[in-house]
Amino acid sequence: MKSGEKEQPGVLRDQAGKGGGPGPTLGRAPSCPHLLPDQGPLTMDKGEEDDDEEAWLQLRPVEPLPSQCCGSGCSPCVFDLYQRDLASWEAARASKDRSLLSGEETQSCPSKLSPETFLAFCISATDRLTKDTYLVRFALPGNSRLGLRPGQHLILRYTQCYQTGLMSQYVESWKAGDTAFWRGPFGGFFYKPNQYGELLMLAAGTGLAPMVPILQSITDNAEDETFITLVGCFKTFEGIYLKTFLREQARFWNVRTFFVLSQENSLEQLPWSYRDKTHFGRLGQDLIEELVGSCRRKPFALVCGSAEFTKDVAGYLLSAGLAEDSYFLF
Repeated sequence: MKSGEKEQPGVLRDQAGKGGGPGPTLGRAPSCPHLLPDQGPLTMDKGEEDDDEEAWLQLRPVEPLPSQCCGSGCSPCVFDLYQRDLASWEAARASKDRSLLSGEETQSCPSKLSPETFLAFCISATDRLTKDTYLVRFALPGNSRLGLRPGQHLILRYTQCYQTGLMSQYVESWKAGDTAFWRGPFGGFFYKPNQYGELLMLAAGTGLAPMVPILQSITDNAEDETFITLVGCFKTFEGIYLKTFLREQARFWNVRTFFVLSQENSLEQLPWSYRDKTHFGRLGQDLIEELVGSCRRKPFALVCGSAEFTKDVAGYLLSAGLAEDSYFLF
């Protein structure tokens, strides 16, 4: 209540007459026990309606400028996000429910990410994991945090399209002190502890990347008893990255790891610890059925890799008896 205003009919009071009771609520039914007796709900006058309309207009999403679109065909585009936010605003306005615009905000410190705008991040370190895989670390300024949830991803902006290698050659040129531009987060898979009996993670090459934070979030949570079967598909044994991390994760009681190598043919060339959990060839229908059948609980599959890999594996899962709502394709 603003200074100098009188108390209006229909305003809730603390029953004990003390502070800390419910805040002002207008238009409650007269039968509500917290309402002052013999006073009905308030009606909004013309001035209040104008103020309310102005408040809604201030909440309306701002349409991006043409210069904010990078023009590289990324999805979602800033204009896609604008249309999404505009639809949400229109729905909230029609229902007069501003809570529909609030979203989820659980961070104790601000995130530096924005889905609409590319933001600059300085590279603090680069580590070569295999001949074609790098681990790149970015510095976050001040007390900020990235704000990514397990399963989400970012979009990278690049200014040159190479004839061969595309992004890989651009990323390979990065070094500490360089700047890269990202926007996000994006992603339609949001994991909740104990949401599934077992996660069957099927990843090819760098498709392992989105599995890592989901896997780690489960093993870091003693209350999460989700079983995990992770299958990493690579060309060679040397091409498997994050070996130490995966080996440590496999020590947890609820985690199994397997590998499928398409360009290896001799178990004797592999370390003993890998021989009983490595298959040669490609991830096909027979192996998918074997993996699904070996799951200890009803599985939910996560699939990430090339477009061809993702399409093929989705078909194998359907043939193995999984419903379309029992897997997610990154």
